[in-house]
Amino acid sequence: MTSSLFDLSDRVALVTGSSRGIGLALATGLAQAGARVVLHGRDPVVLESARAELAGTSGATVFTTVFDVTDASEVAVGVARVESEVGPLDILVNNAGIQRRNPFVEFTLSDWDDLVATNLSSVFFVGQAVARRMVPRGRGKIVNIGSVQSQLGRPGIAPYAATKGGVAMLTKGMCADLGPSGIQVNALAPGYFDTELTRALVEDTAFSEWVRTRTPAGRWGQLHDLIGALVFLCSDASDFVNGQVLYVDGGMTAVV
Repeated sequence: MTSSLFDLSDRVALVTGSSRGIGLALATGLAQAGARVVLHGRDPVVLESARAELAGTSGATVFTTVFDVTDASEVAVGVARVESEVGPLDILVNNAGIQRRNPFVEFTLSDWDDLVATNLSSVFFVGQAVARRMVPRGRGKIVNIGSVQSQLGRPGIAPYAATKGGVAMLTKGMCADLGPSGIQVNALAPGYFDTELTRALVEDTAFSEWVRTRTPAGRWGQLHDLIGALVFLCSDASDFVNGQVLYVDGGMTAVV
């Protein structure tokens, strides 16, 4: 009985920004839990490679879709196409995101605009397009990907932190509006994870030592550390969990 609470068999899940890294790991976890997964990206070649890899390792049926998450019109068309070709979406994971680093006084307007568009506006665009279809069905799970920077700041990434703080509050607002329709909206907030995109930081001896000493768990996160939390938030086990930010950070946000 308990295991059935986490069973995602035959549920359709769209994971944005899932051709590599954290997004692909999240999609893999959902596929392993039984979901029919739709991978999303902007490069069809990279996306097809990810689809073949996931299908080969999990034995799951995996689909792909290409659209620009920063363009509301493309999002609407893309979501409609997914539902037409794969089926009604039961799960949305808003994972697409980018990072830019610079001292606050040197940040360019173009980098600010890119961060806001990709990390925050896309959550609104895709979340709204999917929610408009979930509401009449009276059910659905939306998981927005935040960060420890949803709560904490660091030098050089003030705009990024602003977007991830925005994701946390947008999640709560979506909960307030969509909860009465039977939809749960939560955020999953990773700490410092060892991925291809953070490889330079992992290999920086001083920074890695800071991560280990700052994190009660004493290590960088590994991609598999995110899977259980995501499956929980996408499953029946979280039906009375709404508007929450779940930090998967080895305890970083719990201590000073």
